[in-house]
Amino acid sequence: MAKKRLRLIILAIFLLAFFSVNLSYPVYFNRAADFFNQKFHLGIPHFWEKPFKLGLDLQGGTHLVYEADLSSIEKKDMSSAMEGLRDIIERRINYFGVQEPTVQVKESAGQYRLVVELAGIKDPAEAIKMIGQTPFLEFKEEKPAEETQKILDKIKEAQGKSPEEIQQISDWQIALEDPYFQPTELTGKYLKKSEVGADPNTQKPLILLQFNDEGSKVFGELTAKNVGKKLAIYIDGVMISAPVVQEEISGGKAQITGEFTIKEAQDMVKNLNAGALPVPIKLISEQSVGPTLGAISLQKSLLAGLYGFLAVIIFMIIFYRLPGLIASLALGIYVALILSIFKIIPVTLTLAGIGGFVLSIGMAVDANVLIFSRIKEELKQKKSFAIALEEGFRRSWPSIRDGNLTTLLVAIILFAFGTSFVKGFALTLGMGILASMFSAIVITRSLMRVFAGTRVEKWRFIW
Repeated sequence: MAKKRLRLIILAIFLLAFFSVNLSYPVYFNRAADFFNQKFHLGIPHFWEKPFKLGLDLQGGTHLVYEADLSSIEKKDMSSAMEGLRDIIERRINYFGVQEPTVQVKESAGQYRLVVELAGIKDPAEAIKMIGQTPFLEFKEEKPAEETQKILDKIKEAQGKSPEEIQQISDWQIALEDPYFQPTELTGKYLKKSEVGADPNTQKPLILLQFNDEGSKVFGELTAKNVGKKLAIYIDGVMISAPVVQEEISGGKAQITGEFTIKEAQDMVKNLNAGALPVPIKLISEQSVGPTLGAISLQKSLLAGLYGFLAVIIFMIIFYRLPGLIASLALGIYVALILSIFKIIPVTLTLAGIGGFVLSIGMAVDANVLIFSRIKEELKQKKSFAIALEEGFRRSWPSIRDGNLTTLLVAIILFAFGTSFVKGFALTLGMGILASMFSAIVITRSLMRVFAGTRVEKWRFIW
């Protein structure tokens, strides 16, 4: 029964190896399938040819830096406003078909910036247009009459004067303010959805807005305190309409009227649904990363990984002989397995991510070294091969478990608190550690058990 179960496990391991190898690199299988299909009309299907997802540093792309205008946001709300901005920009980019963008918030000396990295987008103008199409929606209420008059008086006082003369006027900055409307808490971050409607009287297109639960509450309070006054609707700093509030509006529904064509209204709705920005942003830096540099870096990284892998195999075979050969086979299956997982999820591979993967190969070898050393000690005590094998795995397991779990814990911390490239390193390292434990404990152990009870176990010089 035990041997039958072992055969099934070995069969499962080789099936896993077959599918992993051909999923991670299907070229040779697909060529063979084409040959046999053409010659014998067998109808063998192709393996899924899905490319690896490469990061900005490997396939090139666009790096943009935006500065956020938080002048109308209270200090305690700035961080949450920037988090909302990041989420909306990310959703906006995904809406236009760019998968897995890197969007980060960076704060320095009170200045908040948004860093956007778009792998595969070679034209910065295309990326800028994509993000710039996102409208900034805001609602403004009327200012008190005395404040309006104060601003108008200051504007009149500054008229006809040179910039130097204007700066001599006390509180001259007041002249730069909007004399009629002031910002409110209600912005596009509370928008749930928008759609195109039609005015029942004129049949002109208009835009219907629906706020989320929090936005509905804010909108209700805003309309309640502005009954009989105008509530202006701005998009990208331009007033679209300023209807007079007749009564408190509950339910979180509003509408934007204006001189829209149907096409303009449809575009506005599409952009609003993709995410209206909670704060205005201004582009301050743009950079294009060429794919040539990325291709060279990828080639060198893969060569370094291949040389390291071959060096590990040679070391294992020289020092551990047949167990080293078995470990090398298990290591090859591990590499194919983890690469296929990277494709399926998919994991965005950066140079740092490849580094994490290569490091996990070393962790996989480390587990095998502990196991084989322990087996050697058991064999020196004149124990049978089967007992030495089981005892070697059992007694080395606590060291393997503790060493891998501590490294895995570090990877989790790096992923939780690190930036994009650090996250990539931590993700591939963590996934590699989990797969390496499976490789050492299941694959290597099962392959070693094949020799228990055979003549080969008596050849102590190969163990």
